[in-house]
Amino acid sequence: MSNTRGYQLKSRKVFFIVLLLVSLNGVASTQDEINHLLSAVASTNCQYERNGTFYSGKEAIKHINKKYAYYANDIDSAEDFIKYSATKSKISGNHYKIHCNNSAPVKSQEWLLKALNDYRQ
Repeated sequence: MSNTRGYQLKSRKVFFIVLLLVSLNGVASTQDEINHLLSAVASTNCQYERNGTFYSGKEAIKHINKKYAYYANDIDSAEDFIKYSATKSKISGNHYKIHCNNSAPVKSQEWLLKALNDYRQ
């Protein structure tokens, strides 16, 4: 094997290792963001409304985690997590809402996207 050929192979190996590390870092970052969102829901004093029934954050997490597990193969980002796991009922089509204190309820998607944006900053 010539020196040029050996150098090209080493360069390719280094390139693929760097690519793998960058890819793994992106996965870890996405999982960190999802974990943060789950923690935000679990620790909130707000009420999570799903199909007209109100749940505490800790109760809401149980349902969100079930949907997260079901849609895991479709989730590549924190935004996907919100879309598939915590936005609306797939059966009724009703949006989940967050009720905090005396404020008007907001769609869970808006609440979670704000929490994600705050986390990213």
